[in-house]
Amino acid sequence: MPDIFQPDTSFADGKILKTITDGVGVIIFNNPDKRNAMSLEMWEGFGQALTSLRDDDAVRVVILRGAGGKAFVAGADISQFETQRHNAAASEDYAKRSAAQRALLAYYPKPTIACIQGFCLGGGMQVAMLADIRIAAASSQFGIPAAKLGIAYGYDGLRHLVSLVGPSWARLLMYTGMRIDAAEALRIGLVERVTPDDQLWGETMLIAETISQNAPLAIKAAKITIAEVLKDESQRDMEAIKAIGTACMDSEDFREGRQAFMEKRKPQFRGR
Repeated sequence: MPDIFQPDTSFADGKILKTITDGVGVIIFNNPDKRNAMSLEMWEGFGQALTSLRDDDAVRVVILRGAGGKAFVAGADISQFETQRHNAAASEDYAKRSAAQRALLAYYPKPTIACIQGFCLGGGMQVAMLADIRIAAASSQFGIPAAKLGIAYGYDGLRHLVSLVGPSWARLLMYTGMRIDAAEALRIGLVERVTPDDQLWGETMLIAETISQNAPLAIKAAKITIAEVLKDESQRDMEAIKAIGTACMDSEDFREGRQAFMEKRKPQFRGR
């Protein structure tokens, strides 16, 4: 997959890159010598990039991808384990420092797409599972090798894994630490679409551009409502669903959508 964009901003000493084109923000994990393994500094830079795109009104959808063509993210940077994750207390501190960035992605207000080529392992799986949509190249490989490293993967990561593939496949993946290919990942529901490697970026951008041209409030309504559906019934915020529904129906975009349909033209949505 070619690196067709020039980044406009970098974080974490250039290991996290950010660019924007036509309403689509792109964050690139740029540590190809280590197959984009995530250091703590990269987690923090990732959070900065997410915040920047979140606060940019011109950005309507965000793509996550890895540099180098060999990996999306191949897990955590193991070289940091001796100093930062060598025991329970150190691991807890590491988790707290990276938790804010994971929460940013988990509750991101804009649609997110993981564009996956090559290895997507461990912490990379967690990033991909937190995205709204996962599109993978046929050569991709997936796995969580926590059992081979003596690591407890954590509640949030496993909650998302179970929600995507179910408890039985979650157990098989976690107990064995096995890797699966893109075809298997598609079959079990871990990813939504698989493409030939040379078509991955084009397919991802096509979906992102389609989303960016649709009504932002309607997409926000879908995102909020789906998130509430996934919660236990007692925890659902039905008022939030009602509020975003009312905002959609009273919006300029709803009027524009109706008018464009009647005039048989493409609508121009403004997100208000």
